[in-house]
Amino acid sequence: MIKIIFSFFIFLTFGVHAYSQTREALEKQRQQLKKEIEQTEQLLNNNKAKTKENLLQWKLINNKVNLQDRVIDNINRDLNVLNNNIYSIQKDINKFDRLLDTLKEEYAKSMVYAYRNRSSYEFLNFIFSASNFNDAIKRVAYLKSYRNYREMQGENISRTQDLRRQRIADLGGNKQKKNIALQTQSKEMKTLEQQQNEKDRILSELKKQGKNLNNQIAAKQKQMKKVSIAIVTAIRRAQDEARKEAVAKAAAEEKRRIAADKALAKNNTAPANSNTKSVTEPARPAIKVKKTGESVLLNSENIALNSSFERNKGALPWPIDRGTVLMHYGNNTMPSGTTINVTSVTISADIGTPVKAVFDGTISTVQTVEDMQVVIIQHGRYFSTYSNLSGVNVQRGQEVKTSQTIGRVAANFDGVGAIDFFMSNEKSNYDPESWLRRR
Repeated sequence: MIKIIFSFFIFLTFGVHAYSQTREALEKQRQQLKKEIEQTEQLLNNNKAKTKENLLQWKLINNKVNLQDRVIDNINRDLNVLNNNIYSIQKDINKFDRLLDTLKEEYAKSMVYAYRNRSSYEFLNFIFSASNFNDAIKRVAYLKSYRNYREMQGENISRTQDLRRQRIADLGGNKQKKNIALQTQSKEMKTLEQQQNEKDRILSELKKQGKNLNNQIAAKQKQMKKVSIAIVTAIRRAQDEARKEAVAKAAAEEKRRIAADKALAKNNTAPANSNTKSVTEPARPAIKVKKTGESVLLNSENIALNSSFERNKGALPWPIDRGTVLMHYGNNTMPSGTTINVTSVTISADIGTPVKAVFDGTISTVQTVEDMQVVIIQHGRYFSTYSNLSGVNVQRGQEVKTSQTIGRVAANFDGVGAIDFFMSNEKSNYDPESWLRRR
């Protein structure tokens, strides 16, 4: 019986520890969400002080509402943990009650038996009625073990009562934590309602600017089309240069081979004599032929860089250390209801924020498109493009390193800082966020 109680106690202790770890993880997640909400609120307030309602404000308030939803979901999961724990503790208390009833009943029976056989005469009569000495020894041992058994029964009852009191205290503590969590949930729900009202207000203001927003969207699409043309042009130029370089290398190799053949032929026609050593024709290096489907942009100098770039997919640093994504790759629905399809990711940050290269590479293009600067970097057969920059400090043909500053964030049509970041190769565009590390 003692082993059963101890095993039960160990199980309870482990269960409480596992529960604490779960609540601790939820609390840690909630604190992180609160931190993100505070940062978003700060960005929102800064933007409000500078301009009227715009796309950035709408995006920030959306982010804030989504974060607040996650906070409430976190609290709900915490409440589920507390409810499950309260239910489990109540079950344990019920088990202790049943166990105490059994122990007390058994202890009462043993006490009644001991009372009926309490006299010394009964004790001695039980021993001396043994048939032999060994039997008498066994009867003495039995009486001692029975007395120890009664003592253990009392200890079991005491231990079980202590465990029951501990679980009752745990039950009270968890009910108190649940009440606190419910109060927190109510407070966060009110906050969410306020944020939702602010979101609706901004959306209403933006809808009033419908014509202006549509003009901005049209200008944005026109601008992005020009940037896309610049990217295609840069890739074609890189391909042409790669082909010319390959042809030049092949011509130089052929010229060297012809010279080697002439030298070999001259040696073979020389007069033979006893001191002349045999001349062995030198091995001609194999001419490398591009495999079908292999990119013309790959060569011996950048193939390692290209492979490294591919291996780092999903782990590249963001071009801006801290920023808010305004538009994702693909279709984006604007506050006015208009849908715009983009082949980049638009990232907002304070005007003048440094823009950094996401990987080692070579500057392929530095170009001005509609009063904004565009930088294209080649990474083997891949190209990363940074549009809407100011203060560009790199030039074509320059080698750059990962996280090297190439320019700064310029203002967009709303008057807020933002850049468009593209990821391409000679065949297609990619979703840039699939290449960048998760924030």
